[in-house]
Amino acid sequence: MMKKTLLITGYPGFLATELMRQMVKDKYVDIGHIYLLVLHQEKNKAFKEMRNFQKSEQLPESMFTIVEGDITKKNLQINSVLNDRLQDEVTHVFHLAAIYDLAVPKDIAWNVNVFGTNNVNDWVQTLNNLERYIYFSTAYVSGKREGKIFETDLSNAYGFRNHYEETKYEAEVLVHQLKENVPITIIRPGVVKGHSVTGKTVKFDGLYFFLNFYDHLRFAPFIPFISDGKGAPEGNFISSDYVLEATSYFAFHSIGRGKTYHLTDPNPYNTLQLQEMLCEGYLGKKPSGMISVHLVKALLSISANRKFLRVEKEALDYFTIYSSYDTTQTENDLRGTNIISTDLQKTLPSMIEFYRKYKDDYEKHIDIQ
Repeated sequence: MMKKTLLITGYPGFLATELMRQMVKDKYVDIGHIYLLVLHQEKNKAFKEMRNFQKSEQLPESMFTIVEGDITKKNLQINSVLNDRLQDEVTHVFHLAAIYDLAVPKDIAWNVNVFGTNNVNDWVQTLNNLERYIYFSTAYVSGKREGKIFETDLSNAYGFRNHYEETKYEAEVLVHQLKENVPITIIRPGVVKGHSVTGKTVKFDGLYFFLNFYDHLRFAPFIPFISDGKGAPEGNFISSDYVLEATSYFAFHSIGRGKTYHLTDPNPYNTLQLQEMLCEGYLGKKPSGMISVHLVKALLSISANRKFLRVEKEALDYFTIYSSYDTTQTENDLRGTNIISTDLQKTLPSMIEFYRKYKDDYEKHIDIQ
């Protein structure tokens, strides 16, 4: 079997780091070398993370190379001599580098998510032995569209809630344009949470905003439900291990070529159910009464309130859009494997336990302005 050479962007971010670990563990192919594209300011951290991983997995140092570069620059700002070597060596490119923050300013989001992806697209087309280009998108490229969203859908007709969604949509459009000539797999995760068994995560965002909210209101006489008063949209949260296992599988099997996958919860809970489960699991009491999502959003428009509660205002927009993400293609293509999405409720105890242990670790909280 010919050894494969991987290049991963977004290292040493959580998903890039854990995806590398997953692929080495799965051994779907014989991985000969892994190149990790790293920003200059992340280089020292990346070296430390890579060395720890190499030692813990008892892998040779020669298997890894830290490549200093920048997706927002032409040729990813990779050293020209090294770049010439990569042209013939790299067989699989995993593009995870992006700005994931819901509150990201427009210019930063466009520069990294759109222009950066365009540069990666240009670069992968120079590779002589490319077998697969795996692009990490998001289920929320659907923006404000409501109803059933299929894995084949991609439209900007309904607008977007934030610059993150809009720029990930624009980036995915650019990747789709390569499909005629490049072997592509597009991954659209829901909101990724910690590991289903260990609860491990590196950032308390997404579903963890609920826990931040409850933690700061734990002495309140009662905790209200947050609702738009019309119903309860789906809350699509998915454990990181499912996303990583499925991505590793689709990246190296022919079944994944040319397809887009919703790595979302096939049986999601709605936002009221989520609030009840999390509040009861964390505080030991159920929410009671109701507060308007619009009022909460108004309160979070004040910086001091956002910082105190550690909740982004933009997260409240996901209480008012009634979308449902179809996973038919994903489930069909995973049939016969052991890769399944664990019921979210079963993963909450370990998630809450991990949060309790690390909630005072400032580095695990995102910087809310």
